[in-house]
Amino acid sequence: MRTYKTLETSLVHAGTPHPRIEGAVSSPIFCSVNYESKGEASYHELGYLRLSRSPNHLELHQKLCTIEKGEAALVTASGMAAISTALMSQLRPGDHILVQEGLYGGTYTFLTEDLNKWGVRCSFVDGNRPETWKAQRQDNTKLFYLEAVGNPLTRVSALAEAVEFCKQEKLLSIIDSTFVSPVNFQPLEFGFDLVVHSATKYLNGHSDVLAGALVGSAASIEKALHLQVHLGATLDPHACFLLNRGLKTLALRVRQQNASALALARALEAHPGVDRVYYPGLESHPDHSRARKLFKGFGGVLSFETNRNLEALTAGLSLAIVAPSLGGVETLVCCPAQTSHLGMTPAQRQEIGIADNLLRVSVGIEDKDELIEDFLEAISRA
Repeated sequence: MRTYKTLETSLVHAGTPHPRIEGAVSSPIFCSVNYESKGEASYHELGYLRLSRSPNHLELHQKLCTIEKGEAALVTASGMAAISTALMSQLRPGDHILVQEGLYGGTYTFLTEDLNKWGVRCSFVDGNRPETWKAQRQDNTKLFYLEAVGNPLTRVSALAEAVEFCKQEKLLSIIDSTFVSPVNFQPLEFGFDLVVHSATKYLNGHSDVLAGALVGSAASIEKALHLQVHLGATLDPHACFLLNRGLKTLALRVRQQNASALALARALEAHPGVDRVYYPGLESHPDHSRARKLFKGFGGVLSFETNRNLEALTAGLSLAIVAPSLGGVETLVCCPAQTSHLGMTPAQRQEIGIADNLLRVSVGIEDKDELIEDFLEAISRA
């Protein structure tokens, strides 16, 4: 395996087969469902697409291992497939897990409804109060699940303390690092056991691929693959090709999004039509000092509460697109109460601080001054 000195070079070259296939600079898409047998010793070495072993999968897995500094990787059909596979492959009925409060709505409902049906119980803990975690730990607690940056309030939990706590308590640590990407934070190098991504977001970056990714130890990924093979959440080779292509520009995109999001957050904070801005790059954010220590950049997602009419405000935007998801080259805006957290009851949303007048913004790569003007004008007219 070839090694590279920097993340930027790894994003372009890691995983590329040597010699190149027929000399192709960009690896071709392998649409074959099956491959000739070569006396494979185990089922998971067979040449069958559901086993995630096409040349496109292998190249992508190697790139993900390199940029996240893991032993093995696995791509899945969506971000939720990555999250559910990561959790289910490590748990069994009767287990208990600790979970950071304020999760993405889809993860929350999976934990509280689906895993609960299968006999796994979870306790939600305040990610900013490590002193309270021990009391929630049970004899059957197996892991601690966190997000690098919470969705949509951008809270940053005590991640260093979480790693230490899991080591002391012999718990597996799993972190969703979608919001920050490997450009801003590399959880495995920091001490986490398993990192998951909705690769639909920053890793791909172009709003045209649905995918997920897990990276960690060879043993943990082997368990995940075993489950994924049976659930069938395999990513198709064309999506692998597109995700691999998107990764090549990840560093360029994310660094511009970091800078633009910070500039927009500061401009919004000064506008009278905005009551509060949530962005860890702001000095007013409760976790700003922690984020400065942990991350190389603060990411491209911010949220703000407005005292203006939401429909009028979003209708007045000309650059930002009103749509769910995040991490693409275009700026997106949505109301979490009507999208990502719609599956929660109003009381549940209120409990974790998600107001009905909250808007989440995923900053793209447009010119930052033009983008700021678009938002400020729309808020002023609303």
